[in-house]
Amino acid sequence: MRVRVLGASGGIGGDLRTTALAVDDDILIDAGTGVGDLTLEELVKIDHIFVTHSHLDHITSIPFLVDTVIGLRTKPVVVHSTAEILQILKDHIFNWKIWPDFSKIPTPETAFMVFRELRVGQPVDIGGRKFTAIPANHVVPAVGYLLDSGESRLIFSGDTTVNDALWATANATPSLKYIIIETAFPDKERDIAIASKHLCPSMLAEELAKLNKPVEILVTHLKPGEVFLTMSEIGLQAGKWRPRLLEQGMILTI
Repeated sequence: MRVRVLGASGGIGGDLRTTALAVDDDILIDAGTGVGDLTLEELVKIDHIFVTHSHLDHITSIPFLVDTVIGLRTKPVVVHSTAEILQILKDHIFNWKIWPDFSKIPTPETAFMVFRELRVGQPVDIGGRKFTAIPANHVVPAVGYLLDSGESRLIFSGDTTVNDALWATANATPSLKYIIIETAFPDKERDIAIASKHLCPSMLAEELAKLNKPVEILVTHLKPGEVFLTMSEIGLQAGKWRPRLLEQGMILTI
């Protein structure tokens, strides 16, 4: 499996793009503003979107993607997530007031988009590639994802704060190659991180202490203008893990 980082920022401005990961040519994990950099030909190939949660920086490109490709595809785009998350998308995005309900047009039987419910802990197999929703701890219903190529594995935390279940999953996962984990705020904004259920460097260090195996740690979702400060604090407090910044354009292979 080839994972390309389309967006990894906690905000926009200049060349910054919000969260989106492309898996091979046909799957997205979240669909933030980074999806907008794909060509039309690349957009048409997207068959599946796995959503971590309903916040705009993670789902903003789904409505535009579906609207763009509807006349160029013969099968629907499948949006995967838990029942709670999908219901939020139905109620607040694809409700005809914000955007058309593409799960109903042109008819429910021939819809341009399909919502497909998944359950935490139960893998979804797409051509031998497995995607498993794992627990996240955020201010709205949320999950992370475990990606399994059959040879090695990657965990993407999604947006989360303190999350013992994440580390239990990581410690129990064989051949785990990468953990992509958010750290949205520097320590001077720890109170905001706690209130919004994100992480800051001191909290990340406390979380990484729960990990009992060598894994490459990639940090995502940093706020624009605070990247250097946040990564410096991570280096001081979680340096033994040698965390790296997840950057747009990176390609990870599992």
